[in-house]
Amino acid sequence: MKAQNPVEKPLVLDVDGTFLRTDLLWECLWSGLGHAPFATLGALASHLGNRARLKERLAEVAVIRTDLLPVNAEVADLALNARIAGRDVILASGSDRSLVERLAADYGLSPRVFASDGRVNLTGRAKADALVEALGDGGFDYAGDSKVDMAVWDRCDHPYVVGNEAAARVLESRGREVTKLPGSLEPRAILKALRPHQWVKNILLILPLIAAHHFDLQTLIPILWGMVAFSLAASSIYVVNDLLDLEADRLHPTKQYRPFASGKVPIPIGVATSALCAGTALVIALCLNGAFLFTLLVYMTLSLAYSLKLKRMRWVDVATLAALYTIRVVAGAAAGQLSVSIYILIFIFPIFIALGCVKRLTELTLAKSDERLPGRGYSRKDRGDLLNVAGLGTVGALLIFFLYTLSDQARLLYPTIWLLWVAMIPMAIWLVRMVALGWYGKQDYDPIVFATRDKFGIGLLMLTLAPIFWAAGLWTKWFGS
Repeated sequence: MKAQNPVEKPLVLDVDGTFLRTDLLWECLWSGLGHAPFATLGALASHLGNRARLKERLAEVAVIRTDLLPVNAEVADLALNARIAGRDVILASGSDRSLVERLAADYGLSPRVFASDGRVNLTGRAKADALVEALGDGGFDYAGDSKVDMAVWDRCDHPYVVGNEAAARVLESRGREVTKLPGSLEPRAILKALRPHQWVKNILLILPLIAAHHFDLQTLIPILWGMVAFSLAASSIYVVNDLLDLEADRLHPTKQYRPFASGKVPIPIGVATSALCAGTALVIALCLNGAFLFTLLVYMTLSLAYSLKLKRMRWVDVATLAALYTIRVVAGAAAGQLSVSIYILIFIFPIFIALGCVKRLTELTLAKSDERLPGRGYSRKDRGDLLNVAGLGTVGALLIFFLYTLSDQARLLYPTIWLLWVAMIPMAIWLVRMVALGWYGKQDYDPIVFATRDKFGIGLLMLTLAPIFWAAGLWTKWFGS
């Protein structure tokens, strides 16, 4: 083969973890689980031992928009400079050919690609042999990120190593001049993927303790452990939810920056982290008691169903959100081995219905178009209906609370009943204000998290709790007459 001028030598780019800050096989897997779970699981069962065929089948099942996939900016700049210099920029990947060809077209790269085709899994030595046969030994520069690319780096003219210091050192020890480029992993983003700011929701586990007036360490400590278990379980489901929602997040004005949607955390690391969090949560639950373990399993199952299907169903998603919040209260009672009153459950459920509507109202108010929210069943035309349901939830909660004040149980726990009626005033103001803020888009995307940061709202909640504690005689018990 005629020797090529170095300037004319094509630049060959690996795709997964190199040109892209993600992996097409994992993208297909999670997209398939979200859109066609049974077909995806069937593909895994049938072709797990044949990687080339598995990749082809998952590419057929999955719904992937290659134009939305996160790109490694440094590698994209390398490709752009090569194209400006008149060089061919070719994608060579172990991913399925159909996806690689679409990706090349999206970014104006060479239509000539090297990829797996259902028969040959084009990785490692197979990729090296295919490139050498087509371009010649040393007839191309190559950028990759994995140790499996060593076979290709050995046969290329100039190696570019993306985010793999160990591979770069090996090549340098062989006398090769290496250009190093940063990889996709941002370690701090792993913690962000767990959404620790959402753990504050698990303060709901303390409600049964407050309602039962059991302010002792023997009750509080297991509830705190329960909060840890629910936080870890929730984080495991948040990761799964983000992996199932990759495309919808990439179409969202703010969610596109989430760790998996942006490619800051590789999908396999997310899967391992989710499994670790879920396992730890279940161990903690097992150490507490069977009732709490059962409640946690119900929560995780319902959360998974929400991520897979229920969140895309109008009104069902709001009811599910309310149920997930309510389950936290039941879990608090189970952890502290307290009896949870039916009154508290039928009181808080409509509150959470209202807050679920507030969540959707906020998203619709901040949406940039009249189309349906990505991955959801609502559009701006639904704002009025959501406002009405939020209003019904607010009125229903206040009515149930008032009826509770007339019950024998309330008179037993709260001797000064009229103070409970006083507490309804700031309670009503807080609920109406939350709905109004959602309607005008004046809060973030999660009302519970917003409530913990809203100083005025916290003040209203304190004004609600103060007369309730007074009615129960707790101020006198704690501080004397």
